[in-house]
Amino acid sequence: MTKVFIDGSSGTTGLRIRERLCTRKDIELIALDEAHRKDAEARRDAFQKADVAFLCLPDAAAIEAVELAKDSGAVIIDTSTAHRTAAGWTYGMPELTGYKEKIATAKRIANPGCHASGLIALVAPLVEKGLLAKETLLTCFSLTGYSGGGKNMIAEYEDPQRSPLLNAPRQYALGQVHKHLKEMNVICGLENAPVFCPIVADFYSGMEVTVSLFKKDLQGSMADVRRTYATYYTGPLIHFKETADENGFLSAAAFTGRDDMEITVTGNEDRILLVSRFDNLGKGASGAAIQNMNIVLGLPETTGLEI
Repeated sequence: MTKVFIDGSSGTTGLRIRERLCTRKDIELIALDEAHRKDAEARRDAFQKADVAFLCLPDAAAIEAVELAKDSGAVIIDTSTAHRTAAGWTYGMPELTGYKEKIATAKRIANPGCHASGLIALVAPLVEKGLLAKETLLTCFSLTGYSGGGKNMIAEYEDPQRSPLLNAPRQYALGQVHKHLKEMNVICGLENAPVFCPIVADFYSGMEVTVSLFKKDLQGSMADVRRTYATYYTGPLIHFKETADENGFLSAAAFTGRDDMEITVTGNEDRILLVSRFDNLGKGASGAAIQNMNIVLGLPETTGLEI
């Protein structure tokens, strides 16, 4: 039986991982009581006992946790931003060419960011296959449910006395500085950061990431993009759908509660929209983390996941 420790199990991502794992017969969860969950020695001991440890912590705390775990044999899966482009860490997106093989033998795995997962799924295959040049200037907007903001934002949105400004979608990261931009560039091999417009709206979870292209941006056609996605994404958790709209609309909540991702292409030959839809807490966080653990353990990727 695999022993698993979730460091930061009271946060949104940690709770979702725990929910996914607590019903599995092949997993034994190592739990710390409330009095010891921040105690360094108790955490160090938990890492020593664990086969796999998930870090569901702020960046600085995740770096500290890696130090606590350094003498353990545990495979570390970090859901924070701290190690996504760090040397010695494997980026945890197994659908990308060659990444699943690296994840299977890795001891340090950096789980992708939610917004980053959506953009990378759309852009990386096109760069890899030569349909998009690395120097292309991209624009991306991303709709997310408020659970992506963690406990404080959840409390803010669910407060009966909340500000009326929360009744409408809100754009943020207005200075074009967002913690996911670095991994977007590095993993896709882009030379320029995209213009990135994240938007949080009044629904709990779900995500819709859109990258817009002009015909001149592509070394090919819309049909070439569709064929690339259809042949690139043949696994169980990212899939291409030829026609995905719901009577002319695309809802960002379509994959709420699920751990898979849907890719689609819409627009026209002159102005093309690449769209990924998934749950920011699923394939955008806890679902991806469990998928990576499953690969490390040699299990089917979808074990314990909702698809």
